[in-house]
Order: sequence, then structure tokens, then C-alpha cells
Amino acid sequence: MFEETIDVAVVGAGLSGLAAALQLQDAGVGVTVLEARDRVGGRTLNEPIGDGKVIELGGQWAGPSHTAICGLAADVGVELFPTHITGEHLFSLRGRITRYRGDVPRRPLAGLVDFRVAQMRLERMARTLDPDAPQQASRAGRWDAETVASWMARHMRTNGGRDLMRLALEAVLAVDAEDISLLHWLFYIRVGGGLNALVRTGGGYQQDRFVGGSQEIAIRVARRLGDRVVLDAPVSAIRRHADHVEIASGEHTVRARHAILAIPPALTTAITFDPALPGARHQLAQRMPQGTVAKFQAIYPEPFWRAEGLSGHATADRGPVKVVFDNSPPDGSPGVLLAFVLAGEARRLYERPEAERRTIVLRQLAELFGRRAGNADRVIERSWAEEPWTRGCYAGYFGPGGWTAFGDVLRRPVGRIHWAGSETATIHHGSMDGAVLAGRRAAGEVLARLGADRPRRFPTAV
Repeated sequence: MFEETIDVAVVGAGLSGLAAALQLQDAGVGVTVLEARDRVGGRTLNEPIGDGKVIELGGQWAGPSHTAICGLAADVGVELFPTHITGEHLFSLRGRITRYRGDVPRRPLAGLVDFRVAQMRLERMARTLDPDAPQQASRAGRWDAETVASWMARHMRTNGGRDLMRLALEAVLAVDAEDISLLHWLFYIRVGGGLNALVRTGGGYQQDRFVGGSQEIAIRVARRLGDRVVLDAPVSAIRRHADHVEIASGEHTVRARHAILAIPPALTTAITFDPALPGARHQLAQRMPQGTVAKFQAIYPEPFWRAEGLSGHATADRGPVKVVFDNSPPDGSPGVLLAFVLAGEARRLYERPEAERRTIVLRQLAELFGRRAGNADRVIERSWAEEPWTRGCYAGYFGPGGWTAFGDVLRRPVGRIHWAGSETATIHHGSMDGAVLAGRRAAGEVLARLGADRPRRFPTAV
């Protein structure tokens, strides 16, 4: 049995937990990070593909407004490079493939107009929300009582327009329109800077990637924290006391003045709390499931689509693959097509054997990019719903009634337990940038509390 006494214990070594721990360490506070996995990075994960190059199996992009994650990357020496988007994009509509440029695929004019009108209406509604408390908006109850699907059925006039909105929602949140609260979609649009920013590459969320892969940021932050990061340490129990918390992880017990839980809310149900968490907090975890996404990355000797004038970006209204990106390394070798399978399509695809899944994905890539796309050297896939310490991506979301019932407790500390993770972000919610901001916000809460009881603080070691 190893016991430790520390100022602050952080549960989770994803970007949010590491950002919190780094801020605490820089403030001179003793901190320990407990991570269930055998690695750091949480929902970021690099996969080597040879010659020192990697692809990202988890979160990977940053936009011009993502100053927190980009600033942290620069601080630890990780550079950016632009996502390849030069050339024409592909759109498959009922099996007919067309080329286009710009943000939105070409559709019959009525459908495109319908989408743009709905977008303007949603953004107007979103601007009425307070990012810190969307559940307090004057119409929050009405908006939280329905799904995005029911709103589209009442306010959008064409199948084409509704298909585009579904595609945007699935691409951004990895969730079906029937499952998510309209208020959550409005909140996401509000804190993301508008729907265009969420779906765009140039000037939007997908503008840039990180040299060496996004996980490299977490690896380098963890290196700064040194032996304060403990891997293979899943937390099984947290005991709350008036002046401290005790955190049990196998043979490792940490006694801390405060704790920060930087994990998705749904994962807190795997931890035993004594005394139990308040009922609303426990029910929050049950009412905020994770999105569902699988990434299939087909690797080729070269990005052959570029020579054909294509960007590598494609969208489709049918089939399991809805969105494709060129995910090649910075020097363009080898060529990589990243195919996203999202929401219900991902759940259905993962009922099939591995070989069949890959055959289906390659077949659709061949339909989009030609025969060569069906003959990949290899395919690397990752379904985050299968990950035991994640259980889905990109982030947790609220269904109808979630925000108005549990929004007030999402970030509220429970005694000496504080909450981080991208699900608690009020800017760029659900993104890597949001994760860093949420970690820093939680660290600030703890520093304020430690300042109040500094005369009685624990020593940093026993």
C-alpha cells in the first residue's frame, strides 16, 4: 500500500487534467495526477505509421480562435501545420457525386436556402444564451423540451435542408438529431462562435493540425509534471471529509485537500463516493451520454487525389461514412484518407466483424475517390465508444430536459471535489481548447480555496 498526502489530486491525465495540474504546479501547489490508462492524452491519441510519422486517432484539429490549446502547444514546443484543403471537395447525394468549392455542398437551391435560413434562425436564438448558464435563458425550458429533429420537422421545409443540418450536427457532435436537446445544439453554436466556425476548415475548427500529433502536447506537459503523473491508476473510490478527500486507486491512496475530476461526467458512475454524491450530480452523470464516433484511416503510398485536383474532403448523405478529410502527414507522405462514421451509423457498423467494417468503409471511399481508394495499404480504425475509460466521443451531451434539470450542477463543486473536462467548458465546449480552458478554470477554483485555508495546508509529502 502506497499512501501520499498532497494539496490537490487530479483524476484524469487528458488535456483538461494536465492543464489543471500544470497551472497548480506553476503556482507552487503540490499535485498528483491519477490516470486509469497506461498513457496520457485522454481523447487524444497518436498512432505511429512509420518513418517517425503519426496519425491521430482522437481529437486533432484547432482553429484560429482556439488560443488556449494553441498557446499550450507553443509553450511545450509543438508546432501547427495547416489541414490540407486545396482543391475541389466531393459530395455524394443519393449516389450522384459532384465537385464543389466552399463550405456547403451544392444542393438543389431550395434545400440550400432552407439550410441557410435555419442556420440564421438557430444562430439568432443562440445569441440569447449566456454561455455560463444557457439553462437560464427566457426560452430555455421550451428549447430544452424538444430535440433538434423535432425542431427541424417544424421549421425546415425541405428534405435537402434537413439533410444538411443533420450532416452538420453529426459531424460536429457525433450525435443523431433525435437524441439531442435543441438547447444543447444552440449552446454549442453559441460557445463555438457560430455554425460556420464549427464546420469550416479554413478559418474554422478544422483549420490546423499539430506537428507530431495532438497527443504530443499532453506527452510534453506530462514530462513537465514528471513523477507527479501516475499511470495505470484507475480511481475506484473517493471518500469525502470536511477538510480533505481520500482517493483510492488500487494500492495507491492519495489524501488531498482538494480533488479535480477531469473525466467525462458519465464516467463518474464507475467511482464509489462516500458519502454519496448529491442526487442531482449522480443523475447528471446518467443524463449526459457520450457521442459516438469511429475514425477509419486508409493509408496509401501517396495522396493520389491531390493530383486529380481534389482536396481529400468529402461528404455523403448515405452510407456509414459521412465525412472524409485528407489526414496525410505534413510532407504529404504517405497519403491518408480519414473517414468518419458517426452517431447511429457507427453503432450499427460496430455490430459487424472487423474485416467487414473495413470492407464497407473502403468500398465507400472507392465510390467517392475512385478505384485506387479501395486498395489501401492498410486501414487503422478506432471506435471511442469501445474505450473503457472514455465510452464515446467527441464529448458528453444533454438530451431533452438535461440542461434545465442539471445545468446548475454541471460545474458546481461538491465539497472539495471540483469538475473539469471539456464537457464543463463555457467556451469551445467539447473541443481540445475547451478542455484546456476547463482545466484552468477548475485549477483557479482550487487555488482560491487553497488561499483561504493556506495556514492549514498539507505538506507536499509525508
